[in-house]
Amino acid sequence: MPHLETPGGTRLFHTDVGSGPPVLLVHAWSLSSAMWEYQVRALVDAGFRCVAMDRRGHGRSDVPGTGYDLDTLADDLAALVERLDLRDLTVVAHSMGTCEVTRLLARHGTARVARVAFLGAMTPHLAGAVGEAFVEAMVADLVADRPRWFHDSAPAYFATGGTGSWVSQALVDDGIRQILATPLEVQIACLRAFTGTDLTADLAALDLPVLVVHGDADASAPIDLTGRPTAKLLPRARFRLVDGAPHGLYVTAKDALNAELVAFARGEDPAA
Repeated sequence: MPHLETPGGTRLFHTDVGSGPPVLLVHAWSLSSAMWEYQVRALVDAGFRCVAMDRRGHGRSDVPGTGYDLDTLADDLAALVERLDLRDLTVVAHSMGTCEVTRLLARHGTARVARVAFLGAMTPHLAGAVGEAFVEAMVADLVADRPRWFHDSAPAYFATGGTGSWVSQALVDDGIRQILATPLEVQIACLRAFTGTDLTADLAALDLPVLVVHGDADASAPIDLTGRPTAKLLPRARFRLVDGAPHGLYVTAKDALNAELVAFARGEDPAA
């Protein structure tokens, strides 16, 4: 299995499939590169090369005791991009991944990156919007009974009572299984890092085409606290509202989203 080893000795698993212009997929909090199943298939079929890494502490990567701050996570992504010599790159990120990618571009520049897509963005500063007490209450819930917390959150995550009514219980259970494979302490460290880091200045300085896709039924990242403020900060944003879509729009709105990502990766962007 392909792994990247960081200078600190952490081995990071990644997949690399397809050929053609490269697309880097950066996964959500507590999940893994496996979440991108529908997107990888669509992008590879459209002639793209898809690269996806499991964040440290997630999936098939090592679980070190440190390194869950956004700077280190951004450096991990930069090391992968350099190792694989990815250029003219399209980066697609979901949820926490949008925070990592924002910091990646702020720390390492945009020379290798042509465009970015943010799905269900957690930027610019969630703790600043909801308060640190809200985040710590969530931590307390995870510590008390995280299987129940994720189980209870799943219907809203996939909008199973709305646009995601077609989503099977097996698919929901698979997502929860991925999430619970991520250690609690890793989840807490990442949660505090991506909610607590103010990325306002990083976003405002990002002079690249950025596609911001957000659902108005997103309970995890309410659009007025995350998606819309993010789009307003970005100098070259293209904002796409998906009616009725939840945080798990990469599943529930997969067909429309995949078509949008393929077009964007081809450079069909009016802001470019």
